[in-house]
Amino acid sequence: MEASVEQLVYVREDEYTVARMSADDVPSFVAAGRALAGVQPGETLRLAGEWGHHPRHGRRFAVAGCERVAPATVRAIRVYLGSGLIRGIGPRLAQAIVEHFGERTLKVIDTDPERLREVVNIGPARQAQIVEAWQEQKAVAELMATLQGFGVSPLLAAKVYRAFGGESGRVLAEDPYRLIGQVPGVAFRTADRIALSCGVAERSPQRVKAALLDRLEAAGARDGHCYVPLAQLVRETAELIEQDTDLVRPMVDALAGERRVVVESAPYDADLPVVYAKQAHARESGLAAQVARLLRARSTLPLRALPDDPGLHDDQRAAVNMALTSTVSVLTGGPGCGKSHTVKALAAAVRASGGTVTLAAPTGKAAKRLSELTGLPAMTVHRMLAHQPDPETLFDDAPAHADLVVVDEASMLDLHLATRLAAAVPSGSHLLLVGDGDQLPSIGPGDVLADLLRVEAVPRVQLTRVFRQASDSGIVRAAHGIRAGRLPDTPGGSGFWFEELDDPTRVAERVAHLAIEAIPRKQGVDPGQVQVLCPMRKGETGATALGRLIQERLNPAADGKAEHWAGASVYRVGDRVMPIRNNYDKGVFNGEIGTVTAVVPQERTVEIRTDDGESVSYAFDELDDLTHAYAISVHRSQGSEYPYVVAPVVAESGGVMLRRKLLYTLVTRARAWVVLVGSREALELAVRRVGRPRNTGLARRLQAALTS
Repeated sequence: MEASVEQLVYVREDEYTVARMSADDVPSFVAAGRALAGVQPGETLRLAGEWGHHPRHGRRFAVAGCERVAPATVRAIRVYLGSGLIRGIGPRLAQAIVEHFGERTLKVIDTDPERLREVVNIGPARQAQIVEAWQEQKAVAELMATLQGFGVSPLLAAKVYRAFGGESGRVLAEDPYRLIGQVPGVAFRTADRIALSCGVAERSPQRVKAALLDRLEAAGARDGHCYVPLAQLVRETAELIEQDTDLVRPMVDALAGERRVVVESAPYDADLPVVYAKQAHARESGLAAQVARLLRARSTLPLRALPDDPGLHDDQRAAVNMALTSTVSVLTGGPGCGKSHTVKALAAAVRASGGTVTLAAPTGKAAKRLSELTGLPAMTVHRMLAHQPDPETLFDDAPAHADLVVVDEASMLDLHLATRLAAAVPSGSHLLLVGDGDQLPSIGPGDVLADLLRVEAVPRVQLTRVFRQASDSGIVRAAHGIRAGRLPDTPGGSGFWFEELDDPTRVAERVAHLAIEAIPRKQGVDPGQVQVLCPMRKGETGATALGRLIQERLNPAADGKAEHWAGASVYRVGDRVMPIRNNYDKGVFNGEIGTVTAVVPQERTVEIRTDDGESVSYAFDELDDLTHAYAISVHRSQGSEYPYVVAPVVAESGGVMLRRKLLYTLVTRARAWVVLVGSREALELAVRRVGRPRNTGLARRLQAALTS
């Protein structure tokens, strides 16, 4: 039968979709099935399947297959145009257009769009907008059909079109491996399925090279590695494409000849060849050169010694003097050791002597906290770097050109950001990196802070004295115990609490209850003050499932509340969200949190207000750049601090993410209370497991640059 999609009810992670639909002879019914993946309200579908009865939800149509068709009746056309599928047309304008053109409406838009101006309130600009959106929607619909023919999720169609526009069909037909890295969510297996369907041979050089580059990219994105040992890369690639290693090995040399990868000796073994992606190699080499430049430069700082300050402890005073005398230096220490107080004293001394100071951090939350602790302005590293100097007027006003640049939460600096940062600081200025080497490394490739600490020529001071006020905190005591490899006291007392539960389902329910009801009621705070942090993304206690559970209880669907489904995520007015990719045009950066203020179907946008009060608009096809913030991964929480933190600690899927640095980072995100819920076995595993270091060569390169 043919039916119109009225509303999406639910979309599962595996794309199983439940939708409310209507047909001429069945005015309202529910249809469900994976074949509905990617459908949107307003579309007309030709459905194949059978009627059945769900034990909880009653009668529904189980969809075995569906095909998109052009709506034929006046009612279906009005629903289609008014649903928001065509940007620029809302329900009222849809009504006016259909009343004017009737069943000929879609043909007029497609073949004679100039006639749209016959409708009141449609001028040249609106007509052009409608035509552009109509052509885009047609192209995306064709891509969806093409992808379904390849056995690939139709949800990728809008993303492919966003990346390649009118070239999308040609890219799919001629070089689908281009999708890797350019279309979010497309890894080698998806592109390979399309390529093989298009006739690419299983042993073709094109396929093998794409697989090699994918394995290199995955090692960086998944594990933070800058390189992969050659033998491991060849073996993993051969397994991925199910071919022998003799086919793969020559393609590494071919990629090296094309300068798309670099093969060289491992930092720790001259006889072990390793492979870098071209970009990672260039950044690592560039960062080493820039840090060496800064270290060798003659200081231009106006103050070279700290006046006597009785408010500083001996190691804090040593840290300040180090930063005043060294053009590059590192300050480390755990919670409660006075890093921020040290930075405050340092910045005040430089400013008092007439010098300029810039304080920065990788995330907005970290910069705001740095500003609160020091009483001085602070900004994100991204904003600092985005402020380009003007050689003719304001050259010295560039924040990165201050006499002293201090970057807090330096463990979060990945290879890309650190390279840009070092290149922006002029010779003679002082760069102080402040961080905690026991926290998780950056989300992106590299382990910059740890690598700098491996080079003896880089001055460093580690603060170890825990001040009395901090030592009274159960959070600080637990954190320092975890850091030393000791199991924290449980339940834990003031500030730290461990609640023992073994069943993951019960753990998820308990975490949600604590975050939504128990802690807000007991502490007299809003649930927005409680942040759920998860060691993993998947599983019953992962960030995805817990986030959806909390969303449905805190901000459920309701009549009149606007919402939009993007894949398996639904965005509603009132939702807490965060960007997962930096967007310099929008001025938003990974880790910042905002609130959905509007969902505008006719403009196909979701409007967000950030915690800084800025308004940002995301198009529906940009929502992959967002995630819900009800429950987030520990990695996403880096640089942030929350009044109350609740976290599951379970050994789901073998507890592959549980390790000491992750648990330490998790616990130190809380300001007042952290509550862990899970098994003692998982907690012990997290404390005991140290984890493997990342494959990086920065320390060796910097050492070589300084001795050459």
